This record gives sequence, structure tokens and C-alpha cells, in this order.
Amino acid sequence: MASVRLHVLDLGRLRFDSRLLIGSGSAPFPESVEVPVSAYCIDHPDGRVLFDTGCHPQAMGPNGRWPAAFQRAYPHFGGEECSLPNRLAEMGLGPNDFRFVVLSHMHNDHAGCVELFRKSRIIVHADELAAAQDAYRRNEDDAYCWRDTDAWIGADLHWSPVRPDGADRDLHPEVRILNLGRGHAFGMLGLAVALPETGAVVLASDALYCAENLAGAEALPGWLLDRAGYLRTVARLRDLAADAQIWFGHDPRQFATLRKSSEGWYE
Repeated sequence: MASVRLHVLDLGRLRFDSRLLIGSGSAPFPESVEVPVSAYCIDHPDGRVLFDTGCHPQAMGPNGRWPAAFQRAYPHFGGEECSLPNRLAEMGLGPNDFRFVVLSHMHNDHAGCVELFRKSRIIVHADELAAAQDAYRRNEDDAYCWRDTDAWIGADLHWSPVRPDGADRDLHPEVRILNLGRGHAFGMLGLAVALPETGAVVLASDALYCAENLAGAEALPGWLLDRAGYLRTVARLRDLAADAQIWFGHDPRQFATLRKSSEGWYE
């Protein structure tokens, strides 16, 4: 097997009502919970891959990209050291060092820095890209941050949309894109990474916020676009969990156990 390494990038925290993680019965979490924002770098001999890009460094503040109401409801914090450009610089990398950027979806805590990757091939679900573009045309400014979208439209990025009916596909022999479809958002992608020592890891992003969501219908998240699509995804990820670790999108307990890029990597 080719040499593959997976780096976990800590991109700060969001604070919000824990009922977003589990709409009812959110006993494992306090009423107001701090959850991780993350991205993942996969070193591969056939080309480096980045999964998600976190929040834009200027998301917060009086002149921040996020609207004031969104900042109040979902404040992001962690300092400049937790920005994606800084985390990459700590590894001796920059945006031009990535052959592929895979976006799980285009909410502002996952696609906030995509504008930086002008030489990468940007892979995203076609329905999700269309949803972000439609929100922009309507001047909507919420989870699809208008100023983020305005920036990447101006950047003339190299998009490679995944069709809604598209099958899963290998990006590299050990890196597979999972077409998870509608659920949390209009179109979700996951990433399955086969590591020689750690084994198989599935990066689920917000297809599953936390471990409790994997239990099924009794642990639905509070933010859900398509219930039926979400439950199909849960069933699929539960099947994958028989042979792989599932790394959730915003689980503070799981994330605390992961080795961060400043500490090392997984291989």
C-alpha cells in the first residue's frame, strides 16, 4: 500500500444550543455546547487532498463575514492560530500544495476558506453547489454565507461537481469519495481513507454530528433539511461502521481523543 498519512486540523470551536446536535434527549451535552471545527489533510503520493476548509479567518467581529445574527447564535472562536492558513503553515503547506479539495458541504463552517485554493480541483456535491449559488442570487445570508460565496465566485475556482445520482468513486486507491446525498444539507459528501496502520476511517462531517446520531431516528439532530435522506445516510454509515472508524462532524468528546496536526498524524 502506498504511503498515506491523515492529519487532523483543529480549526477552533463553535458554541450553540446542544439541541442542534440531538433535537431531543441531548443529555450527554450541556445546554450550551462547544463543538470542534475541523478539516483533514491527506498526504498521498498521487496528490495531497484536503477535506473541508473551516471558517474564514474574518468570519467574526463588527465587520465580519458572518451576519451579526449568525455570529450571536453560532459564535466561532479559537484565535488566529486556529485558522486554516495557519494550520497549514504549521505543516509547511499552503493552498497551492493541494491537488484536490473535497467539500463535505458548503455551510460557512466547512467551506469558509475555499476561495484560497485556486490551483486545486474542488469537489462538491452538485446540488450543494447549486444551493449556495441560489442563496447568493437571492441575497440570503445565513449558513451559506453571502460574503464567502461572493469571494469564491470572484476567485474562478476549478469546480468538479458530483452528480446527485453519481456513484462513490476513488480519488486515489486509498481515498474514496462517498456520495451521501441529501440530509443535513442539499448534498453531502464523505471521505473514506484506508490507512495501513490505523485502518479505515470515514470522515462523515455533518452527515453525523456526533456518536449519538449513529443510533438512528431517536437521536435526530435539530438542524435537518431532509429527514428521509438523513436516515438513509445513517443506515449507510452504520453499515460502514462495521469495518471502519466513523469520525463525526462536531463531536467534542471524540475530537478531544484525536491526534491533532500539531502533535502528529495517522498512518
